Amino acid sequence: MNSAFSYNFPALRGVQGGKEYFVVMVPLRLIPKIFLFDEEEIPPEHRSQRILNKSRVPDITNYMLENSKEYVFSSLTASIDGQIEFQSFSDNPNFKDLGNLIVSLDSKFLINDGQHRRAAIEEALKISPELGEETISVVFYHDYGLSNSQQIFADLNRHAVNTTSSIGILYDHRDQLAMLTKEIIAETPLLERYTDKERVSLSKNSPKLFALNHIFNTNQKLLGKKKGEFISEQEKTFLKDFWFSLIGSMTEWKQVLDKELNPRELRANFIVGHGVFLEAIGVVGNYLFYNYPSDWNKYIEKLSTIDWNRSNRKDWMGRAYGQTGRINKTNQTITLTANLIKRKLTLPLTEQEEEMENLLKQGV
Repeated sequence: MNSAFSYNFPALRGVQGGKEYFVVMVPLRLIPKIFLFDEEEIPPEHRSQRILNKSRVPDITNYMLENSKEYVFSSLTASIDGQIEFQSFSDNPNFKDLGNLIVSLDSKFLINDGQHRRAAIEEALKISPELGEETISVVFYHDYGLSNSQQIFADLNRHAVNTTSSIGILYDHRDQLAMLTKEIIAETPLLERYTDKERVSLSKNSPKLFALNHIFNTNQKLLGKKKGEFISEQEKTFLKDFWFSLIGSMTEWKQVLDKELNPRELRANFIVGHGVFLEAIGVVGNYLFYNYPSDWNKYIEKLSTIDWNRSNRKDWMGRAYGQTGRINKTNQTITLTANLIKRKLTLPLTEQEEEMENLLKQGV
């Protein structure tokens, strides 16, 4: 192959499934130029990857730009459809897999995994061209046709397991709300002892009361914030005070802490052991924060007078759970549960909440 009309990448050669593959470092400035996407209008059976979800790209771009000194991207995986040649640097058996990967200029590079990172890199370079000299590792496979590229994509994703949102919060050391949520848990004996920091839902026999993502979601609702938004000192103080007041007002939670009731019994018999209650309380707390900033806690103290038992079908059926008795956490059940809590605390409903109540009465 004529090296004057080719790409040359320093590469490390490996073997998987009897086939060679190559790991190279590619400057970011080259990523948008050499890696192509399948066009969206091509039918799925004739593509080797899923359609780009453009809504994901800005978040990845912002992550890269806002953390330009410490962002981390995993390797891209791509297929090369064209002529390639590997030239080893040495005949020494210890170094025979170190060399140059030579790829003809008319080759096509097709990303099998990492198309959203590729798109984000392209957008980030428009704003910060200096990032173009940095590199990303790319794993290259030689493309033996479309069916092979499709199989690579399928194999790469076959055993992929998405991390839970709880794990994402636990490992997030940038987002203010994630950090504050973990701080509140660490400082609160009940939450520290009974929060599952990995799972997003708890089995009926779980020894825990809460999932980390439920507490995080509740905090989002309490402040009316989205992930990544700024949190003021006033809001931080409110969150900590709110959880202290809430825990002090929940008789059933105190019984668990005092070993008078176990988490399994609490979940089986009371709605306060479920995410729908927590997030509904978040809705109520947000209303109190903005409308009763100086005396919101007196309303929270009244929560101890409410009958939270699941046998209280008059209050909770059609709100926290349906005819089957199974508790489901949806936007509708959260709102309807919050509505009843507000009424029991003698708080007015918003216009939107009144509309939801009317729909409930109509059986919609």
